[in-house]
Amino acid sequence: MSRLEKLLAALAVLPFGLGFSVGGATPAPVDNEVVFAFADPAIIESSGLAVRDGLFATVNDSGDSGRVFTVDPADGSTVAVTAWEGEPDDVEAIAPLPDGDLLVGDIGDNYADRDSVELLRVPFGTDGAVDPATYELRYPDGAHDAETLLVHPDTGQVMVVAKEFIGRLYAAPVELDQDGTNELELLGEVLPIATDGAFFPDGSHFVLRGYSTATFYAWPSLDEVGEVDLPYQEQGEGIAVGQDGQVYVSSEGENSEVLRIGLPRSLRAELDGTADDPDRNGDRGRYRDDGGTRTDDDEPAQDVTRPFWPWALGGVVGALILVVLLRALRPR
Repeated sequence: MSRLEKLLAALAVLPFGLGFSVGGATPAPVDNEVVFAFADPAIIESSGLAVRDGLFATVNDSGDSGRVFTVDPADGSTVAVTAWEGEPDDVEAIAPLPDGDLLVGDIGDNYADRDSVELLRVPFGTDGAVDPATYELRYPDGAHDAETLLVHPDTGQVMVVAKEFIGRLYAAPVELDQDGTNELELLGEVLPIATDGAFFPDGSHFVLRGYSTATFYAWPSLDEVGEVDLPYQEQGEGIAVGQDGQVYVSSEGENSEVLRIGLPRSLRAELDGTADDPDRNGDRGRYRDDGGTRTDDDEPAQDVTRPFWPWALGGVVGALILVVLLRALRPR
């Protein structure tokens, strides 16, 4: 199948996902506040976010050279550009390493035709050229597009999430090999169409974001512990968790803003390990706009069951589009 045909096939399944996404209610939006806006005109497609020692790091989406921007939230200015030689295929994510370095994920693969993907280790906040250590990763079940890179804060184990309608979490060996190919292992299914993710400081939970929602998981069980509806962003592709457990989100776009989001009390209690406290537990399933938990005195919770018809209708439309486009491509 040609690249164009692959792209058409990918577009054809989009209505399935859209039908599913509109099929049911989502949690209420969380509170948020603007921390800063990227002031550097070179940061136009922020894809991936990390925070450490009061500074933020980001990378541009595919098409940029190999570089990481370190930004001071006081005024949004770039205080360091860490660069390396070579042309990345598609850098999509970054994640902090336990020793203070930063891991850059050249893991994008829109056409799912890469034999392997690459990680690069660079120092956090270094201004100038560096010579990064590189690691090659390979999936056990063929190529996947991905935009999410996770690093466990204690063990340093690296994980990648495939950006597909069935999201899958893959783990690399705990000790990465620079000389050979590191084979990934499938751990389980997670959020579909994930655009970024991050572990919490204690390593017992992580979060994955999509374009409009974020889902929180327990580690290593992969049990979902909560979901929030994210504030609107032009193309939200970044999420980071600070050393204090605060959650930040970012978006592509020139002068885009980094937001700090407030989590519902019951979800924060779950993440902090105090969910068994009756004064803080509440109803884990429903959240109010003000960040509190619903009680029996609040209006009835919305039904989160997703009906089948939008998914099915979207799928039929997608199939018809695919048939028409492929017939148009057929040699005559």
